[in-house]
Amino acid sequence: MSRPVLRVTDLTVEFDGTRAVDGVGFELAAGDTLGLVGESGSGKSTTALALLRMLPPGGRITGGTVELDGQDLAALPEPGLRALRGRRIAMIFQDPMSSLNPVLTIGRQLDEALRAHGTAGRAERAARSAELLGLVGIPDATARLRDHPHQFSGGQRQRIMIALALANRAEVLVADEPTTALDPTVQQQILRLLARINRETGTALVVISHDLGVIAQTCRRILVLRHGRVVEHGGTDDVLAAPRHPYTKQLLAAVPRLDAPSEAAANSTPGAEPLLTVTGLGKTYGPRRRAVTALDGVDLVLHPGETLGLVGESGSGKSTLARALVQVHAPSAGSIRFRGREFGSGGERAAHREVQMVFQDPYASLNPRMTAGQIIAEPLIAHGLGDRAARDRRVAELLRQVGLEPDAAGRQPRSFSGGQRQRIGIARALAPEPSVLICDEPVSALDVSVQAQVIELLARLQRELGLAVLFIAHDLAVVRQVSHRIAVMHRGRIVETGPADRVVTAPEDPYTAELLAAVPRLESATRLTTRSHA
Repeated sequence: MSRPVLRVTDLTVEFDGTRAVDGVGFELAAGDTLGLVGESGSGKSTTALALLRMLPPGGRITGGTVELDGQDLAALPEPGLRALRGRRIAMIFQDPMSSLNPVLTIGRQLDEALRAHGTAGRAERAARSAELLGLVGIPDATARLRDHPHQFSGGQRQRIMIALALANRAEVLVADEPTTALDPTVQQQILRLLARINRETGTALVVISHDLGVIAQTCRRILVLRHGRVVEHGGTDDVLAAPRHPYTKQLLAAVPRLDAPSEAAANSTPGAEPLLTVTGLGKTYGPRRRAVTALDGVDLVLHPGETLGLVGESGSGKSTLARALVQVHAPSAGSIRFRGREFGSGGERAAHREVQMVFQDPYASLNPRMTAGQIIAEPLIAHGLGDRAARDRRVAELLRQVGLEPDAAGRQPRSFSGGQRQRIGIARALAPEPSVLICDEPVSALDVSVQAQVIELLARLQRELGLAVLFIAHDLAVVRQVSHRIAVMHRGRIVETGPADRVVTAPEDPYTAELLAAVPRLESATRLTTRSHA
């Protein structure tokens, strides 16, 4: 390795006396790529935030150094740090929609980043802003500078976050879960963009991800964190092929593999009679002359005890379909039948109780002012099920069913981990004893070990309760693992449906083959990055 541009030595971070990062150290040369992996609470994001001295309230660096070209950022006075942050070391955040200012145009936000670090002249800043959007692959860059964040897709917003980080030609980029919740094709575009920037500009990358496939594809070295400590550090190929630490082996064992057969198909057989039938479903938004078609003639069947995986890129119509099934959106055409009765003829009344939804982000979907018990009891109250004593018993039963203790009922969402919050979301969905669960990206934001626990929980509940599950996800390996059948959506249509193993191993539609080709694999022998600094 050439001379380090970033050297971290014995970094220690504490929150109100609790040690979150304990003696972390690594070096990064120009053009190098390092992946930080570990489950939630391992210290990955805290380490990243400490590099830029952006720790949340209560957090502080209590030991060690963070040297950028020999200058210790951990000890630098705030004015000096502001001059470097965003100019020589920059961060790409996980959620671009919450990181971008919704009321400012993209051009204004890029202009602010350039002006803050001394780029003089409005014309020069405008030219650089357009150049940056072009660099990250936003078409018609000059015109798009006038647009606001909501006018871009999820993948384009993530590209804009990368443009902001690159605005002042930073030597080190820290990317915190840069592809979480993106579908495989958009994820692949972002990874290739980061690789090209790394290759062409020599920018050093620190990539934080719970997706080991992403790390395998983009990083030359891996740093494995557990409880704030480094337990393994080495070349990507070496660590993935022959992990030394038991924790690394545990993480790798929990990774769903695209080449593994469907576990659902091997363990259960769905009922023969359809429970939910969707025929010719259409949904358009906006006035007739400028209507946007979200669903276009969707046909779908879901049987008792079956898991149907639904995959497709952002904007394909997956979430619109899910919302139509739980009657949040009224369809523009077609029909939905539940137990043979069509919505609109009284059939939706039973479906209000029997079709329930588990959302992607449990923290956003749980009321922060309510206790877990109140959240789980809410559907029981809404459907008039039981008196207060009966509801309390049902809440305790549901908490046990999802692997939590009944005394958790008195705690608020903020006191639970991400995986525990998702369990509360599942318990809430199960409260009125549904027949169908619509799971919209239920594990996309969870690390691999917690993801495996939630998937096993859903599989167990399905076996015990005979649930039918519509499982929406962008991770095709997870979808194959949990599904009996897979339906592939593209531009509002179902382009392919079939047994999970057949769809993955022998796709019939070119779009399905494109999705499968974009999935990052642990065993990938060819990294997107060059190996000159390995």
